[in-house]
Amino acid sequence: MNTASTFSRRVGWMSVLLALVCSVAFSQSRTIRGKVTDARDNTPLPGVTVKIVNAAAGTVTGADGTYSISVPSASSRLEFSFIGYETLTLPAGASGTLDVGLPLSSKNLEDVVVVGYGTLKKKEITNAVTSLRPENFNAGVARSPLDLIQGKVPGLSITRANGTNPNGGATFQMRGITSLNGSQEPLIVIDGVPGGNLDLLQQEDIASVDVLRDGSAAAIYGTRGNGGVILITTKKGRGGAPQFNLATFVQRDYVAKKPRFLTADEFRKIAPNADEGGNTDVYDMLLNKDNLSQYYTLSATGGNEKSNYRAAVYYNKGEGIAKRNYRDQYGGRINVNQTGVNGRLVLQSNLSVNFNKADLLGGNNGDFEQAVQRNPTSPLMKDGKYVNPNGFNVYNPIARLEQELYYRDQQTLQGDAKLSFEVIKDLRASVFGGISRNTYNDRQFRTKDSKSSVDSYEGRGYAYKGNYMSLDKTLDVTLDYFKRIDKHQVTAVAGYSYFNSTYETFNMNNSGFLTDGFQDWNMGNGLFLREGKAGMGSYKAEHSLVAFFARANYSFNDKYFAQAIFRYEGSTRFGKDNKWAKFPSISAGWNLHEEDFIKSTGWVDQLKLRVGYGETGNSGFANYNSLTLMSTGGAYPLDGRYPETVGLSRNPNPRLGWETKAEWNFGLDFSLFDNRLGGSFDVYRRTTGALLGNYDVPLPSNVNDKMWYNLGSIRNKGFEIVLNAVPVQKKNFTYSTDITFNRQNNTMTKISGPGYRIEMLTFGGLPSPGNLGPAIRVVEGSALGNFYGKRFAGFTAEGDFLFYKKDGSTGKAGDIKEEDLSVIGNGVPKMMISWNNNFRYKNWDFTMFWRGKLGVDLLNLQDMYFGNRSWLPNNLLMVALTKHAQVKVPPQYSDYYLEPGGFVKLDNVTIGYKFPVKSGVIRQLRAYVSGRNLATITKYSGLDPELQDNGMTTGIDNRGFYPRTRSFTVGLNLGF
Repeated sequence: MNTASTFSRRVGWMSVLLALVCSVAFSQSRTIRGKVTDARDNTPLPGVTVKIVNAAAGTVTGADGTYSISVPSASSRLEFSFIGYETLTLPAGASGTLDVGLPLSSKNLEDVVVVGYGTLKKKEITNAVTSLRPENFNAGVARSPLDLIQGKVPGLSITRANGTNPNGGATFQMRGITSLNGSQEPLIVIDGVPGGNLDLLQQEDIASVDVLRDGSAAAIYGTRGNGGVILITTKKGRGGAPQFNLATFVQRDYVAKKPRFLTADEFRKIAPNADEGGNTDVYDMLLNKDNLSQYYTLSATGGNEKSNYRAAVYYNKGEGIAKRNYRDQYGGRINVNQTGVNGRLVLQSNLSVNFNKADLLGGNNGDFEQAVQRNPTSPLMKDGKYVNPNGFNVYNPIARLEQELYYRDQQTLQGDAKLSFEVIKDLRASVFGGISRNTYNDRQFRTKDSKSSVDSYEGRGYAYKGNYMSLDKTLDVTLDYFKRIDKHQVTAVAGYSYFNSTYETFNMNNSGFLTDGFQDWNMGNGLFLREGKAGMGSYKAEHSLVAFFARANYSFNDKYFAQAIFRYEGSTRFGKDNKWAKFPSISAGWNLHEEDFIKSTGWVDQLKLRVGYGETGNSGFANYNSLTLMSTGGAYPLDGRYPETVGLSRNPNPRLGWETKAEWNFGLDFSLFDNRLGGSFDVYRRTTGALLGNYDVPLPSNVNDKMWYNLGSIRNKGFEIVLNAVPVQKKNFTYSTDITFNRQNNTMTKISGPGYRIEMLTFGGLPSPGNLGPAIRVVEGSALGNFYGKRFAGFTAEGDFLFYKKDGSTGKAGDIKEEDLSVIGNGVPKMMISWNNNFRYKNWDFTMFWRGKLGVDLLNLQDMYFGNRSWLPNNLLMVALTKHAQVKVPPQYSDYYLEPGGFVKLDNVTIGYKFPVKSGVIRQLRAYVSGRNLATITKYSGLDPELQDNGMTTGIDNRGFYPRTRSFTVGLNLGF
């Protein structure tokens, strides 16, 4: 009994104790619920791992990003992890709800770099490569996708000589001038399709821009890599809950600086005999002061890990500061990705289209030239009709806008697909195909009373139609191999590439119309057709490239890296004896920060040395330069008939080949103090040889006095610096800044050879009146872009120019001989610099971007001609009466009109606010305002010192111009 009683008591006490413990435990255990989103845009993240720290329990988020997990106590800590995002560890808390925004992994943002036919991790890069993501782009909006990276890539010059003209383009040049007659621009590759059309891209579509700056990186593209390579990757579909993103903005342009020409009253005082009684300001009348550009785009993404998509549509109307100057466009893009066969088979496809209509009549540089020089007292109309003045190089630009039309309808399409299959472990085979088609139709019409019709077509009207079509086809077959054994890693790609490009044109024109009523829609009605004076033409050209290529990368212990590239390529553009060429490259890198003697410092996060050598080519020339060409020679009488004649028009050259560039690059990458300070430094030296030129050859042994031949060389050298820093990083405030700087030198090292002699090359022919000749001269051993001419020595008492002679004496223009001329300046900038500043305070963001070009001279042709009193009875600039008041004779080209052209611009200021959204529908909402081209610091007296400085004709401020503007934008980004 006692034993049983004792046992019963013990069991009873144990039961009470167990119940008490369970009660306490139950009272502390709780369920935590919440939602995990992308910190950038509040997109739900499915598949995020949520686990209790130091425990086995865990869960994953659902398709909508929500989760639920039971934790032992409020002090428990939860770990949230997802591929590509930072891992966060947070206390569970007592509220029962924990929503988390995961930021993208900073390592992931920098880790993968597109390098052509594949990707590499950033730490494996051994070349000069710049990789940019949307957060690195210039803030605000851009006329062209590449405006987003202007000033962001060292050595890349992007120039818009026509400012914000919606129908004007930009020129691009990497690390200086590389050709006399061939393409200067980098190769643009969009989603693997070379020669991609930028019209197909909207800034919201771009996921990354990777720029291959040196020869060791660009060699993988062979004959198209001389000017560097810009690889643009668009955004792709991703798994997760469906989401939509809307972006929109409106923008207005204002003239930044108006030329100071004489008003009608000022003109009457100095030229009373030219007073025609009127009072006009044609410049003001040419401006579209109510311009308003607008943009809308909507994108949608969704799917799952095995099948996903992204689709986007847009509408954009860009209105220029000039009347009759707009571009109206719409289009879309869709990406579909599919994975199957247990992840071994992957299909990726893209399709993009653009439709646009442009009014090309307005914004003509000549119109604004007329606005400056037109007699301001001359009326525009008399008796209800437009008046065109008499005289050299003068017309009524307002009448031209009313009496002529010039429209272009354009359609552009690009489609591509890539099918990849994992043959065996570590070996993947891929087939990529892409097409790009561009077509446009031009139509022009000039009424019977237009100046053009009266002067050139007997006052009988004029109509024109022209069609253009280009079709590019790309096929790439590749094998990718990856293997890692212990500390050794090998990555390799080998493949075959085929590219074919065809373009064709057709045009016709007619005149002699009985009425203007049909415009250009009744071409056969013109009498010029019956009289044999109508025009018609057509043309077609085609070329192909075939290449075999390989790239191998080796790394040891993530410390030492090596890369080798070889491309063997052939082109139909070159002679039968020289169609194929080899393009090798080799480079190496050393991660010094992985060495123990660097690790021990504790403040070096990255320190890498790079060295590379590579050869690339240039095939950016016209077709058929190596072949004998036939052309028509006109009709001649023969036995009462007029047969058409045909003859040889070009000498053949079976040895015609590539221009080839050989380049060395030495680089250093660094990151210090927990990545608070970083950057890179590169030094390069490149020589481009076998330059293609059209040389004089003897007759009669040749059928023509010119022949294309490979001869000559250019040397470029320079250095590039990139610095980025985060001086302030607090909980609610961050300040980051980055600086890009480069210096370059371009020299013509060889221009002639035995049997093919050229004494000099000239560029920049100066306009009439006066036979002033070319402004730029290139000779062997000289810098490219040299202004060559007379040296100003003063004025005579009569206001005539005096110039220095070779012996130091002076004389008038007629006394100056060839030997007295010399280099007087240079129109190629020696330095480019940019400085970007980003401030973030809570939900506010502020960006200020400066950009400049230094060490350049500019030739001010507006002052040379319009600032000279001899330009009367045309109008003058005010400087003719002030700065150049001593000048009493016609214009003379000399260094008198050269000015320092260096500048620094406050190029962009943007302020934005991200609204704290608490809605089940709206994920994110950001509004911003932006200003472009807000201020310019320069010594140049002209309208804008940012002139054409790419190519061979540089630094000339022409008489005709498109007004430079300040742009102000209000925009909104909405995610739901």
